[in-house]
Amino acid sequence: MNLITKQDVTVNLQLAAITIGVLLLFVLAGLTGCVNKHSSSTTATKYTISPEPGLSLGLDSVPNLRDLGGYWTLDGATITKGLLYRSNQLSPISPSDMIKLTELGLKNVYDLRTKAERTHLPDEIPPGVNDVWLNVLADHSGGAAANLLALLNKPKEANDALGGGKVEAMFEEIYRELITLPSAKAGYRELYLSIGDQSNLPALFHCTTGKDRTGWAAAALFTLLGVPKEAVMEDYLRSNDYILPFYKNTIDAFVTAGGERAIPEAVFGVKAEYLEASFEEMQKQYGTIEKYFSEGLGIDEVGQQALRDIYLSRE
Repeated sequence: MNLITKQDVTVNLQLAAITIGVLLLFVLAGLTGCVNKHSSSTTATKYTISPEPGLSLGLDSVPNLRDLGGYWTLDGATITKGLLYRSNQLSPISPSDMIKLTELGLKNVYDLRTKAERTHLPDEIPPGVNDVWLNVLADHSGGAAANLLALLNKPKEANDALGGGKVEAMFEEIYRELITLPSAKAGYRELYLSIGDQSNLPALFHCTTGKDRTGWAAAALFTLLGVPKEAVMEDYLRSNDYILPFYKNTIDAFVTAGGERAIPEAVFGVKAEYLEASFEEMQKQYGTIEKYFSEGLGIDEVGQQALRDIYLSRE
């Protein structure tokens, strides 16, 4: 089931859907828009996980749901599967996909969205799963986002105002704010501390599209665990494989009304430059990923080692 209903009826309805989608991604601060083997005490997943890391688990209504496990680290360890997942919003979910989600055996779901996003589309989670809200963009002003929303309702004007890399520049600024905003520091701190406790696993974290706020959450953790930069980027860019097709009708409607395809693709997709902006800001502020965790997030070496102990396997 698509998140944007009845996109194919008319261009006007499709453009209204763009408004809703961008409202969630931007105006509501949804500028989305992430050494020991895990002990047997944690419930093992019943869901069959793809042997190739980074692939969607195949839930049509949650297309960007993926296991973080399976990646190799620079020192020869692997990230254990079945412990931690990333996804787009968990609403609406089809009955068959809810069965698959339940089979993951989740204990906690960490929602990185804003209050308005959660109110508009509350998460649908299996009974007994804890819903943890971490509003990482609470301190984002969203001023430029409102202008972007207005322009996306006027595709031809958007071509002049947002073309030529201007949308990309806006996203890069938001990705830097994922490092600098107090709300981002507080939200990511709570996320990593919580998933550094085995009793909270298996767990899942997500935002609206599962690509920006979720993308940095995954990339920072991968980097701390020692996953090579190229693999971190590959995992990040995989969101394009699942989210761009999901919003295809919305993008096509924008183009039909005279807009340049590159503009909504830059909004709904991801680019390497976005994530690089977060890494550049992290290095500027802290120098290393370890100092980002210790000085930026207040997670000391003990907390960092707890993450390595849980997620890294050398067998």
